[in-house]
Amino acid sequence: MKLGIFGGSFDPIHSGHLVPVRKAQQAVGLDRVLYLPTARPPHKPGRQFARSQRRFAMVELALLDEPDFEVSAWELTPGVPAYTVDTVERLRHRDPSVEIFLILGGDSFKQLPTWHRWRDIVKVASLAVLTRPGWDYQSVERGLPEEMRDVVAQGKVAFVGNDPVQISSTELRHLFRTGGEIPKGAVPELVVKYIRKYALYR
Repeated sequence: MKLGIFGGSFDPIHSGHLVPVRKAQQAVGLDRVLYLPTARPPHKPGRQFARSQRRFAMVELALLDEPDFEVSAWELTPGVPAYTVDTVERLRHRDPSVEIFLILGGDSFKQLPTWHRWRDIVKVASLAVLTRPGWDYQSVERGLPEEMRDVVAQGKVAFVGNDPVQISSTELRHLFRTGGEIPKGAVPELVVKYIRKYALYR
């Protein structure tokens, strides 16, 4: 089985977290995708987030109509940074036969050598890198460690082209906070209702 994992703060989840992942699923042939909301993303120190339980609930609501996508609470330990390496090793220990693909954007791919125990991540998982129009691997290759270039040469990286979704969680939080109009299709309707019911960003 091919399993994709896709982590993030999802504060809130929106179409930019859904449409590209569907593209990656098709391109790589993933049987299932596991969304992993993080309680405290290590790369966003000091930022305030909606409560982790709220973000988990939003992801659940967003994935109700996605039969191959599900959400996991593995990385929601309060007050503890969530490291991707711990998740991929846990998945591999649970089922050694599963083929794991870490789904990440082009910018995160370039930053991967700064991640905690990144070498162990690429030992366990392949990468499905979501690239925007104009993104070119050759333009970033020179800035990568030789070990990263070797991972690409070994065929463990699938570059998946996709059109950018013109919305961000930052913009959406502002719109919810100020009562602005949410662009149609930007956020699943059940998530919009949930945010408004509990006034998450007011």
